[in-house]
Amino acid sequence: MRLKQIATINAGYPFRGKIPEVPGSAMVAVQMKDVSLTEGIRWSDCLETELTGKREPGYLTAGDILVAARGSHNYVIQVDQALASTGKQAVAAPHFFVISLKKKDILPEFLVWLLNQTPAQRYFEQNAEGTLTKSIRRSVLEEAPIVVPSLTKQRAIISMANTLGEEQRLIQRLVNNGERMMGAIANDLYQAHGH
Repeated sequence: MRLKQIATINAGYPFRGKIPEVPGSAMVAVQMKDVSLTEGIRWSDCLETELTGKREPGYLTAGDILVAARGSHNYVIQVDQALASTGKQAVAAPHFFVISLKKKDILPEFLVWLLNQTPAQRYFEQNAEGTLTKSIRRSVLEEAPIVVPSLTKQRAIISMANTLGEEQRLIQRLVNNGERMMGAIANDLYQAHGH
């Protein structure tokens, strides 16, 4: 099965040039710097802006999926429920593709997991174009091979992935705390010796 059979895929909003900053605006733009595989979309970091182009924007809704079209790693991130609590409307920056699922028999969380795994990432890698910055075209994304197991199996995989994600976040926190502690000890040593 191909991705285009279960979803529609659109490019992000075509801002011309730099995305304008409009403090206090009810509209935000999600850019590459606002997303991470461990934290998803950091809504509080998103730039408040207004739309400059003529095109009717495809506002993001919970359950949409963003794919980074450029760069060495094609991150796949889900638009989560937290968007609603921001009280703002959001669009994706031009270097994302926005996937909206057409069918109910595949959960967005599962598709995000699937597209972040090695087989899909290898497919993106092999079909990327460009020498300095790699990018994938919409047609490549539309043809991405997809496997849709039963909903029960999808839920089991999601729950396992979530547990693993929690563990990774916890480990990262411990590592960061450890590094801060070491830094503090080093500073104390220097201060104690009058440097």
